[in-house]
Amino acid sequence: MTADKPAKIMMVEDDMIIAADISMQLTKLGYEVTGINTQGEDALKMLEGNRPDIILMDIVLSGKMNGIETAQVILEKFQIPVIFLTSNSDDATFQKAIKAKPYAFISKPFQKADLERTIKLALQRIVVEQESATENAVSEDHVSAIDDRLFIRHNNQLVKVLLTDILYAEADRSYCKLHTEKQTYLLSVPLRNIESQLPSSLFIRVHRSFVVNLIKVDAISEYHEFLTIQSHQVPIARRSKEEVIKHLKMI
Repeated sequence: MTADKPAKIMMVEDDMIIAADISMQLTKLGYEVTGINTQGEDALKMLEGNRPDIILMDIVLSGKMNGIETAQVILEKFQIPVIFLTSNSDDATFQKAIKAKPYAFISKPFQKADLERTIKLALQRIVVEQESATENAVSEDHVSAIDDRLFIRHNNQLVKVLLTDILYAEADRSYCKLHTEKQTYLLSVPLRNIESQLPSSLFIRVHRSFVVNLIKVDAISEYHEFLTIQSHQVPIARRSKEEVIKHLKMI
C-alpha cells in the first residue's frame, strides 16, 4: 500500500451475493480486491502467497473454522489487520471477537458510507503504526554488516548472524522476520533496512515482502511463481521473474 497504489483488500464472506456486492463497492471506492473466500481454511492458504493490506472477515463462515478462529490464526501467523463483518452484535460474540484484536467491526446490514469510513480509519491506523515502528526502530533495533555477517539486536544484545546461514528475510508490516538455518528473528526495522546490508550478489528481492539468499534456493516452480527454500515457499512477484531467473542461472 503506497500513495500511488490502491490498498489491497481480501474478503472472507459466507454469502457470495453479499461478497459480490461488497467487492463491487470496494472497487468503486478505488481499492483492489485480491480475493473472495467463503471458508477460513481457503483464506489462510491464499495468504501464503497473496498478502493484502486489510481483510474483511465475516464471523460466520461455512468451513470448519469460524471468522474469529480464522482471524486469530491470521493475527499469529500473518499480522494482517482484520475488520469483522457481523450480523450478530451480542456481547458474548463481541467478547470472543476482540481476542483476535480486530481493527474494527461493521454490523450488517451497513451503508456504503460506513464501509468507506471504517476502511479509511483502518488504513490511517496502519500508516500511523508503521511510522511509529520505523521511528522506534532507530533506538530499538540495530542491524549492521561486517564482511560475512550481520549483527542484529536480539534479547538485549548484538547477535552475530552469518550471511551463509540466512535463508530469507520477510516483511511483516513495519517489522521484518529474518529466517536463518536455526531460528527466526523478529526485528523492528523495515525490510529495506535489512536489504541494504546484504550483498546484492547473493541476495535478491523476489517480492515486495521477500528478499532471498539465492544460494539457499532448492527449487523454482514450473511457471516461476514461487521459490522453495527448505520447507518454505517464497512467492515471486510477476515483475521480478525475469531478474530471478537471470540470477539463478548465474549461480
